[in-house]
Amino acid sequence: MKQMEVTILGQSYLLGCPDGGERDLLEAVASVDREMSAIRDGGKVKARERIAVLAALNLAYALAGRPAVRAPQPSSSSVAPSGEVDLNALVRRVDEVLSANGQLL
Repeated sequence: MKQMEVTILGQSYLLGCPDGGERDLLEAVASVDREMSAIRDGGKVKARERIAVLAALNLAYALAGRPAVRAPQPSSSSVAPSGEVDLNALVRRVDEVLSANGQLL
C-alpha cells in the first residue's frame, strides 16, 4: 500500500492507497472536492464539518440511485444483515480513524 497526498477543499490529507488504485482514489477525491466546493460556494454553510456532512449525504444519495455494486470483502462490522453495506457503520469507522490520527486509510 502506498500513501498519496491529496487536497480537498484546500486542505491536504495523506491517504493510504492500494497498489493500482491511484486513479480510483483520485476520482473519489475529485468528487468529494467538487461537492464540498459547491456547498461552500453556495454561501449558506461555512463550517467545514457541516460542509463535509452535507457533501457525504449528497454523494450517498446519488449512489443510492445507482444499481447496487458490492464492495470487495467489506468488514463484517460494516455489513447490514441484508448483506448491503451499512453506511452508518462506515461513517462511525471514518470518525474513529479521523479522531485517532487524522488519516482515513
